[in-house]
Amino acid sequence: MKNKSYIGVSLIILIFGIIFIPRIIDKVRNNDIVEQDRLNVKDKEKTRDAGKMVYIEQYGEKKRVPDFSFVNQHGDTITNRDYLGKVYVIEFFFTTCPSICPIMNRNLIDVQNEFKGEDDFGIASFTIDPEFDTPEVLRAYAENYGVTNPNWNFLTGDREKIYELANAGFGIYAGKEETAPGGFAHSGLFALIDKEGYVRSRTDSHGNPIIYYRGYIEQNKSITEGQETPQIDILMEDINNLL
Repeated sequence: MKNKSYIGVSLIILIFGIIFIPRIIDKVRNNDIVEQDRLNVKDKEKTRDAGKMVYIEQYGEKKRVPDFSFVNQHGDTITNRDYLGKVYVIEFFFTTCPSICPIMNRNLIDVQNEFKGEDDFGIASFTIDPEFDTPEVLRAYAENYGVTNPNWNFLTGDREKIYELANAGFGIYAGKEETAPGGFAHSGLFALIDKEGYVRSRTDSHGNPIIYYRGYIEQNKSITEGQETPQIDILMEDINNLL
């Protein structure tokens, strides 16, 4: 009886080896099986998707730039339709900002210079202090920073409409706040818009859209202290991809 049991067990092992071992070898060759402490297959797929350009969706639909109409630094009326056919960056700022705006706009000057001579690239900078930031003030500000791109408009107009565009239209906070530096609070984020007027971004290492691009980091704080880095380099890459 014992000999029969040994024979039965041996047959099972032989059948297992014939059927399954070649499959296991194939999986190892195809990198489908990895060490336990490495990413699983789904995580590897997400990692491969990092940096992929995607549309931002809201309520199941691709998010478009809301309609807007404001006056630029030259006294001309500029609308979202003027940017159709162009890839452009949107920011919210104010000229007397003592904190993040100078950093953001110096970074945008670098972006401008990277795409010098590119007719299909532009920037739209909306002031959140339109009472002070008249077209004349905005023109002087643009000249001081070295703005040369003819498609970079510094826009002013009705304050409530600008705040509605920032807060409801983009979800980029802007508002009057007495305790904030300069009396106004806003985020240091840039939005990227494609030639058809859709909000676009890249995906992170988890496959999720980053939505907006960080335009600055706080001064006197190092990355080792947990401070995130600005995303100007990847913004330039994504502008180039959309162009």
